[in-house]
Amino acid sequence: MRPLIAGNWKMNGLARQLGEIEVIAISVKASPPLAEILICPPTTLIERAVRTAAGRIAIGGQNCHTEIAGAFTGDVSAEMLKDAGASAVVVGHSERRQYHGETDAVVAAKARAVCRAGLLAIICIGETQSQRSDGKALSVCGDQIAGSVPEGMISSATAIGYEPLWAIGTGHMPTSEEITEMHAHIRQCLVARLGGQGNEVRILYGGSVKPSNARDILALPEVGGALVGGASLRAKDFEAIFRSVPAIT
Repeated sequence: MRPLIAGNWKMNGLARQLGEIEVIAISVKASPPLAEILICPPTTLIERAVRTAAGRIAIGGQNCHTEIAGAFTGDVSAEMLKDAGASAVVVGHSERRQYHGETDAVVAAKARAVCRAGLLAIICIGETQSQRSDGKALSVCGDQIAGSVPEGMISSATAIGYEPLWAIGTGHMPTSEEITEMHAHIRQCLVARLGGQGNEVRILYGGSVKPSNARDILALPEVGGALVGGASLRAKDFEAIFRSVPAIT
């Protein structure tokens, strides 16, 4: 599969920010990138973002409810996101786990909902600084995969976003060796969970990805793309990241 570079705008973006998507869409049309490009704006912008992207880049959601419909005021289903034009949904982001108390079981239920709607589920996992300092990073992420990735998921409908929580938005980065070790471990866990399908799931690195470090990160073994936060809000920075994807030899 081609690498996936996904931008998570989080709770940022008003109508005027659609111009950033337009710039990226024009660039992608002029010079197709080596990676698949996805931008996940806030739900309020998804339909307009899809029109702006004009099919040149994919648009996704940042969260969804587990049910198709119902009395869940303020929630949005995966089917609604698909209806708005989304092709992917981020589930289990560390901020959802931290601020909304989402457990592995909740994340798995949301991943199943995304799959039910025929969309790509980007399932996020990651360890805290204390967990890494205590030598528990690998076991924590392994447990999250076991609990958050539903059985029977297929590779074309699944991606993993590995987020070392202590690196998100801080400017601090794990070493190349630490990223390589973790991504290799995630691959082993995916194969154990999904069998042969686990070999084809893209594992995205997320955590202070920016133009200055993207090339080195994306060249590491088992790094199948990036989950980009703040840098995805600026077309210039986001393009510099997805243009850093190395050619497959």
